[in-house]
Amino acid sequence: MKIGYARVSSFGQSLDIQEKKLLKAGCEEIFAEKLSATSMTKREELDLALKTLRAGDLLIVTKLDRLARSMMDLFQISKRLHKKKANLLVLDQAINTTTAEGRLLFNVLGSFAEFENDIRKERQFDGIQRAKEKGVKFGRKSSFTAQKKQDIRRLRHEENFSIGDLQKKYACSHMTIYRILGEK
Repeated sequence: MKIGYARVSSFGQSLDIQEKKLLKAGCEEIFAEKLSATSMTKREELDLALKTLRAGDLLIVTKLDRLARSMMDLFQISKRLHKKKANLLVLDQAINTTTAEGRLLFNVLGSFAEFENDIRKERQFDGIQRAKEKGVKFGRKSSFTAQKKQDIRRLRHEENFSIGDLQKKYACSHMTIYRILGEK
């Protein structure tokens, strides 16, 4: 049996092209999802596809990066496929794990995909650092005005309000109170 798996990273992207390729490859069932592939967790459709596989079945994806973004994920998927005596076919990269050459290519390309992902993360981190140096603020804006923050500090220091009392009064977490108290 041929089982297809398609994935896009965000809801704005379309699965159509991948699904058409998988149907053309003869997939009898296709599992598809729209979410980031940083890990195996929460990838319910992939998990279902892997559970559906039986001995001799073939899992088909269009590209290796649709399946996983790290060697660890690829290794785990590979282990599950091996345990079920199922194989993998990656259409766009001509990887077919029914052959020794295909298994080698699978591992080599997986290493390159992880390397590329690591480089992307480094560039992203560098960009964030440069933005912070220029004064760009990340995250959502504080729901506390400067006046409310000043009131919290005054209540704590002058009127001896406990952290719990401040939490209740301002309907926020203790970490928010500590963060405000730690600001200059």
